[in-house]
Amino acid sequence: MSSTLSLILRDNRIRIPAVTLVALAFTYASTAPYQSIIGINELNLSNGTYSALIFFSAIVNVTTSLTLGIWSDRLKERRPLVLGLSVAGMLGFGSIAIFHSPAVFVVSTLLLVPMSNSTYSLLFASLRARTNQMDRGQAAGITATVRALFSGSWALAPGMIGLYLVNSSSMTPAYGIAALASCTCFCLYFFFAPGNGTAGPAPDQPGFMASLKRIFMPYVLVRVIVMALLFGLQRLNSMLLPLIITHSGGGSVVDVGFIAGLTAFLEMPFMMIWGMAQRRFRTVHVLAFGALIYCAYLLLLGFAAAPWHIYALLLLNACGAAAILSVPITYLQDLIADRPGLGTSLISLNTFIGTGIAAGLFAFGTSISDYSGTAFVGAAAGFASIGALLYLESARRHARQPA
Repeated sequence: MSSTLSLILRDNRIRIPAVTLVALAFTYASTAPYQSIIGINELNLSNGTYSALIFFSAIVNVTTSLTLGIWSDRLKERRPLVLGLSVAGMLGFGSIAIFHSPAVFVVSTLLLVPMSNSTYSLLFASLRARTNQMDRGQAAGITATVRALFSGSWALAPGMIGLYLVNSSSMTPAYGIAALASCTCFCLYFFFAPGNGTAGPAPDQPGFMASLKRIFMPYVLVRVIVMALLFGLQRLNSMLLPLIITHSGGGSVVDVGFIAGLTAFLEMPFMMIWGMAQRRFRTVHVLAFGALIYCAYLLLLGFAAAPWHIYALLLLNACGAAAILSVPITYLQDLIADRPGLGTSLISLNTFIGTGIAAGLFAFGTSISDYSGTAFVGAAAGFASIGALLYLESARRHARQPA
């Protein structure tokens, strides 16, 4: 672990994207908890309007990520793209903070904020362009460590901003903090990353449509969907956990916030542990084991009937979530290993599909049972996903064996 951190700090092409990701995390963590409060409670958007806004902003995000991922592989460096998206973040978050207007909120949330969020995949593409020159285990360890640092910002930001805004009549200043974080991202890349990115474009780059077709090849798409199923478990838990805590768990909103912060904090060391595990074991096996732990957590969550039950599950929650959030980054990038930008853009596609799957599981589970029963539905879907993942890995290995 110490050697991985040392390598991150020594190599400028790894250090700058890593530090920028830490700053970028503040744009997510300072706005995500308050976005619905601002849109619905403060600006009086209807539930239907807000739901449609979130849906279409997700489409903008995945479209931007895929487009820029393909484009970035054709450029000598990703620095101009990161700078442009950082400007979009400054404008989008800043305008919401300054202009307390429904129209500004809708336009920024629909266009500028999703563009800013695409910086995440571009930064991991920059890391991948560098780690492609390293051994597989070392590269996976770096990716997991950087993802852990990203989670560290998530653990710190909501609590700090909550204390800052505790006596505020509006939550929009949180978007001002996000604008400052976007400005920090811009400054880091403008002043300290003059040559960051790939050494140059590949000598024979396919066109845009040819690149896009690689995503929809059966070999790639089916694996993206399986990854999305696993990612959907974590999104499902984010919907269920607050409801179980405050209903069958007998807890309060204080417990919701405390458990969310503790889980994010505990995910950091577990992500580093999963990164080290990838040095010795296949990525798919590490992911399957981590997902198995998360399914066990969801199964036990369905039996929770008191706050202490949920607190007792914190380690299982953090350990399994750390695997689901960090290990698939390497897995998805490996699907199109020769194109760092295109391969990393699969993360956004995975997130988009996974969020939809989580919504479907939640709707199905709550239609046939209560919140606790929905946790059982999630666990069952998770076990099926693990089986599919291991089957695909077995089929891939058999296909590579000579006849």
